[in-house]
Amino acid sequence: MNENVYRKLAAHLDTLPEGFSSNDPEADLRLLERLFSEEEAALAVHLTLERDSAETIAHRAGLPLGEAEECLKTMAQKGLIFSVQAVDSPALYQAVPFVIGIYEFQVNNLSKGLVRDLAYHWRAGLKESAPPAPPQIRTIPIGKSIETQMDVFSYEQVNQLVQSKTRFAVAPCICRRTAKMTGSGCDAPEESCLVFDEWADFYVQGGRGHEITQAEVYEILERADAANLVLQPSNSQDPSFICCCCGCCCGILNGLKRHPKPAEAAASAFTAVLDPDLCTACWTCLERCQMDALTEDTGHVLLNADRCIGCGLCVTTCPSGALTLERRPESEQTRIPATMDDTWRIISQKQAENR
Repeated sequence: MNENVYRKLAAHLDTLPEGFSSNDPEADLRLLERLFSEEEAALAVHLTLERDSAETIAHRAGLPLGEAEECLKTMAQKGLIFSVQAVDSPALYQAVPFVIGIYEFQVNNLSKGLVRDLAYHWRAGLKESAPPAPPQIRTIPIGKSIETQMDVFSYEQVNQLVQSKTRFAVAPCICRRTAKMTGSGCDAPEESCLVFDEWADFYVQGGRGHEITQAEVYEILERADAANLVLQPSNSQDPSFICCCCGCCCGILNGLKRHPKPAEAAASAFTAVLDPDLCTACWTCLERCQMDALTEDTGHVLLNADRCIGCGLCVTTCPSGALTLERRPESEQTRIPATMDDTWRIISQKQAENR
């Protein structure tokens, strides 16, 4: 193994949103060697968060166009970079973070060896850095939990988000698939990661997911509600995906759950409100909440607002209407960039400023 090539790649990935390098450089190198060939690793460092043609990247890397183009196509197929191609236009290639990006794109490439190397990498712990601002994903309410008279932006309503899209695909949840390979996991639907438009094209072309209709998207969202899954789209007004996440397998929700005040760490415009006079103590909400924001105390339900991320799961099945959602104060809401690419650029820039 040419360690220098992989060390350069680790350093490059560390500049992207969420970073990459852990406190165990050897674990990092083992993981990268499993994913990238030396040729791919050497070329990957010349990709950025901007979408460039093969010709531009080849020039940057000092490679013949044909050689660079073949390698870029292979990396896109392997889910190591992102690619997009409009009709009658050359393909464009883009670097993606390790999470959200390379890891999720390996959903059909999971093996015991890869899962082991991922575990070593994450167990070592990422080097300390300032938390991403804004986060890569946000939480939106289950559609039925928002009252019709509430003032809500279109990008906060799941049905309007779906209606704004033209192409749809669904992929297996890599978090639940990984958890099952390690002997844990849950019974929530595995095929529940929704991707849209350019991301849908990328997933379908790479065999990571399959095309579905808008009607099928709504069916998956109904199943997600029934399975107590939190809706987490990309943190953008024009989302690239919506993940349907459980609190036991999802890395993002697990991280939030460990936070002493998840409400402060989550990007969410809403919070639950409890009217104790209407509560019938049916305890349904306790089973639904993924953040342990609702607890039982001497026959009554208690709501800890510091733990609520505004997903609305408790609201949709509250038989008495004791639980509702309300908008957080403007000062407690995070900025929602226009696109996922904008979100990545902002995070990457802030990481560079904090180094």
